[in-house]
Amino acid sequence: MAELKTKLNEKSVKEFLSAVTPEQKSKDCFELVKIMKSVTGLDPKMWGTSIVGFGSYHYKYESGHEGDMCRIGFSPRKQNIALYVMCGTKKNYETLLAKLGKHKTSGSCLYISKLADVDMAVLKKLLTESMKCMNEAYPV
Repeated sequence: MAELKTKLNEKSVKEFLSAVTPEQKSKDCFELVKIMKSVTGLDPKMWGTSIVGFGSYHYKYESGHEGDMCRIGFSPRKQNIALYVMCGTKKNYETLLAKLGKHKTSGSCLYISKLADVDMAVLKKLLTESMKCMNEAYPV
């Protein structure tokens, strides 16, 4: 079985986010850190080379594949910011997403171009619900 590349590590979140371009995306990412830290009560950690995550959980699929991942997190990408906050298919987020603003979803990912495109109160509620869902699915 191939070794997982997305592992918790000691790289600096601040250094990583400071290098994000354009500058507004970097500022948005630092704001996401503040919001996610307030929602989770946890400090941000780097997962792999490009994911900022909060908390961790261990998963194991029926196939035998298993590993560890952050409970919620995000990754600044070229086209958008990918937020890992959808708690798989375990939670119904349609009502919140309908109020969120400009976004896309796929699987457990929520994609936004910039924070100015979304309602911040709705985003915070979505993050809170996702963390609650993760804690129910994978008790600490």
